[in-house]
Amino acid sequence: MAAPMLFRGLPLLRFRPAARLLGLPRATFCSAAPSEPTQPEEKLSSADNNTTTLLTVKEPPKYHRWADPDYRKWKDKEDEILRDIEPILFLAKEILHSRRYMDGERLTADDERAVVEKLLAYHPHSEDKIGCGLDAIMVDRHPQFGNSRCLFVVRTDGGWIDFSYQKCLRAYIRDKYPSHAERFIREHFSRGSG
Repeated sequence: MAAPMLFRGLPLLRFRPAARLLGLPRATFCSAAPSEPTQPEEKLSSADNNTTTLLTVKEPPKYHRWADPDYRKWKDKEDEILRDIEPILFLAKEILHSRRYMDGERLTADDERAVVEKLLAYHPHSEDKIGCGLDAIMVDRHPQFGNSRCLFVVRTDGGWIDFSYQKCLRAYIRDKYPSHAERFIREHFSRGSG
């Protein structure tokens, strides 16, 4: 690979505006080979000194998707879903990722009620998770993945089992917004649609 051209002893890459003024070819940031300009160019003559200058004309961005009625409907529905799930999503993340609860601590009555009504009720296997009965909701480290904190159902028989708040949210979205659920899940949930 050839060394970059030097301008007064410094690499030319640090002087990109100077390189453009000098009419040197532009190179992409990650390649050594110069690339073709992507914007239309036009030549203008200066009336006072009869020199020709190369100017680049930048076209305004086009938002053709916003004009598409189906895309606009999708964005409106996406906003509606986000407004619907944001409060419980923020609560679940605050419970798990803040110092509000220590490992092994049970949720307060208000937080437990919100988690049971707005998350656990929608888990695909909520009956299996609750089992013989629900005693409490607890936060603790996952037994298999020690760095990750989870919500747990504490059963009336003393047993406890973890559940995924993301699975609950995905099931809720599929139930309430069936025609938009898969696209929303694909775009907003990092772990697929499990």
